Amino acid sequence: MTPPDLSVFETLESEVRSYCRGWPAVFDRAQGARLTDEDGHTYLDFFAGAGSLNYGHNNPVLKRALIDYIERDGLTHGLDMATTAKRAFLETFQNVVLRPRDLPYKVMFPGPTGTNAVESALKLARKVKGRESVVSFTNAFHGMSLGSLAVTGNAFKRAGAGIPLVHGTPMPFDNYFDGQVPDFLWFERLLEDQGSGLNHPAAVIVETVQGEGGINVARAEWLRALQDLCHRQDMLLIVDDIQMGCGRTGGFFSFEEAGITPDIVTLSKSISGYGLPMSLCLFKPELDVWEPGEHNGTFRGNNPAFVTAAAALDAYWADGQMEKQTLKRGEQVEQALLAVCGEHDSARFRGRGLVWGLEFDDPTRASAVCARAFELGMLLETSGPQSEVVKLLPPLTITPEELDEGLRTMARAVRETA
Repeated sequence: MTPPDLSVFETLESEVRSYCRGWPAVFDRAQGARLTDEDGHTYLDFFAGAGSLNYGHNNPVLKRALIDYIERDGLTHGLDMATTAKRAFLETFQNVVLRPRDLPYKVMFPGPTGTNAVESALKLARKVKGRESVVSFTNAFHGMSLGSLAVTGNAFKRAGAGIPLVHGTPMPFDNYFDGQVPDFLWFERLLEDQGSGLNHPAAVIVETVQGEGGINVARAEWLRALQDLCHRQDMLLIVDDIQMGCGRTGGFFSFEEAGITPDIVTLSKSISGYGLPMSLCLFKPELDVWEPGEHNGTFRGNNPAFVTAAAALDAYWADGQMEKQTLKRGEQVEQALLAVCGEHDSARFRGRGLVWGLEFDDPTRASAVCARAFELGMLLETSGPQSEVVKLLPPLTITPEELDEGLRTMARAVRETA
C-alpha cells in the first residue's frame, strides 16, 4: 500500500494536531458509519466525530433538509436575530424534547462549541449566586478554554493554559475510592466545616458518564444524592451533557435515568445532528437573569445547524424508538465485551447505551489496540488520563451487522496485541 501524502499537513499545520497521528489517512468521503480515504479504502467508524455524529455521516434525512434550505437561499449567519430556521428548531425542541419530559428550561445559544456552552453555564451560575467557586470532579473534562479548563481534571490539558486555573475545586467522582468511602463524605464535611478553607460554591458541574476521563459511569443513586446535596447547600447543579446527551446513553438526556432535573444543562456535539457547530445552554426560567448582550458570540446563529437539528429531532425523537434501539445496541456491545474480558483476564469494561470503555491492566495496551484496529479498517480512540481505555462510540444509527463487524474487529485487535 502506498503511504498517503501527508506532507502539507506535516509541514504547514501546527504540531497541536492529534487524531490524525493515530489515523494516517487522507479522508475524502463518508456515509453512515463508514469513511473512505482518497485511495478508496473504507473504515468503520467507532468514533463518530467524538460524539458529534450520533446519526452517522451525511445522514440522508438531515442532508436533504440542509440542501433544500441552502438551495432556497435560507439565512446562513444570523447572530441572535429571529429567523425561520431558529423558530422551527425552538418549536421542535420544545415539543419533542422539553414538554414530553416536563422540563421547564429556557434555551440560550452561547456559541458554536461545547466549551462556549460550559463557559456560559459557569458565568450564569456565578452571576445568579454571587459566588465564584465551582466544584467539579476528578477526571472531569469540560472543554479547552480557560473557564472550562479550570473545572477539568486532566493535568496535561490543564498545563496548556499557561496561567493559574482558579475558582474551581475538584471532588471525588463516583467510586473514586473503590467504594471504601461513603458518597460525598469529604465534600459535605468541607461545606459544613467553617475551617475547611472551601469557599461556598456557586455550583457543581458533572458529567453523568465521563467520556474523556475514561468512561466512568456515575450511578443513578449517586447523581440523586448529588442533586440533594446541591439543594441543601444552596448550590446550582450543572450537568455537562455535551458528549453523553442527544441519546448517547439511551434517553435524550443522560440524566433522565437518574430522575433528576439539573438547574443548568449544556449540550453541543450531536445537537445539530450533522456535525455542524452548535451548542445550547439550558436553564430553569428563574435563573434567566442575563442582561441583553451580556453574553454573546458572532457564530451563535448558525442557521444551517438549526435546520439539521430540527430535522434530527423530528426524524429520531418524535416516536421514542431511538432510545429503545440504542439500549438494544448497547446490549449487543455488552455481550461482545463480556466475551473479550472472558478471553483476557487483564481486561474489564464499563458503559451505558452506546458509549463503552475497555480497560487493561497495562495502560499502554489501549493505544496498541486502537492502532491495530486502524490497520484492520476501523476507527477507535483511547480515553482516560493515561489513554488507558479503548473508547467505543459508534453512531446511534449503526446497523446491527455493522456493529457486529466492528466488535469482531475490536476483539481481533485485542487478541493480536496481547
